Amino acid sequence: MRLDKFLGEQGIGTRKQIKEYVKNGRCKVNGEVVLKSDVHIDENKDDISFDDVPLSYSRFHYFLLNKPAGVVSATTDGRNTTVLDLLGDDYVKGLSPCGRLDIDTEGLLLITDDGNLIHKLLSPKKHVDKVYEVHLRDSLSDADITKLEEGVNIGDKKDDGSIDYTLPAKVEVKDVDNEGRPVIFLTIHEGRFHQVKRMLEAVGNEVLFLRRLSMGPLKLDESLLPGDYRPLTDEEISILTK
Repeated sequence: MRLDKFLGEQGIGTRKQIKEYVKNGRCKVNGEVVLKSDVHIDENKDDISFDDVPLSYSRFHYFLLNKPAGVVSATTDGRNTTVLDLLGDDYVKGLSPCGRLDIDTEGLLLITDDGNLIHKLLSPKKHVDKVYEVHLRDSLSDADITKLEEGVNIGDKKDDGSIDYTLPAKVEVKDVDNEGRPVIFLTIHEGRFHQVKRMLEAVGNEVLFLRRLSMGPLKLDESLLPGDYRPLTDEEISILTK
């Protein structure tokens, strides 16, 4: 791989900027200063550093974010802080959130530049489980639970005009929160617009707080405070991409 391509994939800068950086002696390969950005390196074996910071090659990047309320799941936004803004210096070109959480929804959000993985996790045909912690205005009756688990009408239509019911879900009734509000864990397999809120509205209830706990095999790291993030572990990447 050319050195400038390697540095570009690390988010160091544009090709023009990288050429200037290398020319100024800011990059080393195997401990030696390199002054030409078009030299070829072995990204898997050579020791490469920029401003004496070691760089390791990774074709894709994966971050687990505990999304806070008030932040939008977008790459750019003219008014609100985006989930990519939270990455700070770890931001690299091409990153996108895998799916969206509403601005007032918290919890697990995968951010990556691995387009194939995003497609795999979001494809309706894959039926990837997504588990949410849902705090409600009212307790659910047995009839409400049955409706949610069998599929409810949230106002969507199929191409032929018939009702497009949600796919069967799973409801696990938990305890109550500190304010005495009922709490459930809801597992769904789709990603429709405002789906969880609309499902509870369909049974005459209201979501007061919503947090995503997992997406497929990836689970929220409870040690991350809202707004905190970390790179995925090798084990998590392996499980997601296998």
